[in-house]
Amino acid sequence: MPKKVSRRLQELQKKVEDKTYEPLAALQLLKETATAKFPEAAEAHIRLGIDPKYTDQQLRTTVALPKGTGQTIRVAVIARGEKVAEATNAGADVVGSEELIDEIQKGMMDFDLLIATPDVMPQVAKLGRLLGPRGLMPSPKGGTVTTDVAGAIAEFKAGKLEFRADRTGIVHVMFGKASFAPEDLLTNLKALQETIDRNRPAGAKGRYWRTMYVSSTMGPSIQVDINSLRDMKTDVA
Repeated sequence: MPKKVSRRLQELQKKVEDKTYEPLAALQLLKETATAKFPEAAEAHIRLGIDPKYTDQQLRTTVALPKGTGQTIRVAVIARGEKVAEATNAGADVVGSEELIDEIQKGMMDFDLLIATPDVMPQVAKLGRLLGPRGLMPSPKGGTVTTDVAGAIAEFKAGKLEFRADRTGIVHVMFGKASFAPEDLLTNLKALQETIDRNRPAGAKGRYWRTMYVSSTMGPSIQVDINSLRDMKTDVA
């Protein structure tokens, strides 16, 4: 059964023309259509010319958003010895060793990001079924398996995000808040585009970028002119 579209969204959809928008114009429209009763996020939905069922066409990496995410993220760290104190001093919200692994196994999920040191990964591996579906499993590619615990905590709290392409080759990323200035959103979106280009999978053939849409959490989708975004110089801020 088709999902009923609310009157609010129907009205907002009328503001969006059936065309590709220049990046800044798209982000100004995103702000204009963010009318929900809560602070909405700014989201990008990017279809790439990849088939992630092949290992050489998978995309999983991190982006450091220059203007931050606008979110406060809760970071958990699983480590041993002096790394436990390092994590605590660096501002981790939850820190522990084997006892934290046990708590997570029992259902404790009071965090948005999990960092682990390489020496505890054999034990963390048993949390795969719990953490994997939630996108919380630490990985070296995602920058969440590291010996530089303090550095990783600082980066993620400052606006570093991990993202991946889903099974259909689409990347869904929150790149700020709808309350950000359009120019700040553009700075973050440009950083995201450059990261995706820089991490193009080796097996990606043909046209890599297919479509890019942006929207607020509860707003309509707005198509962005990818070529305009890619041609932009990095000093957009």
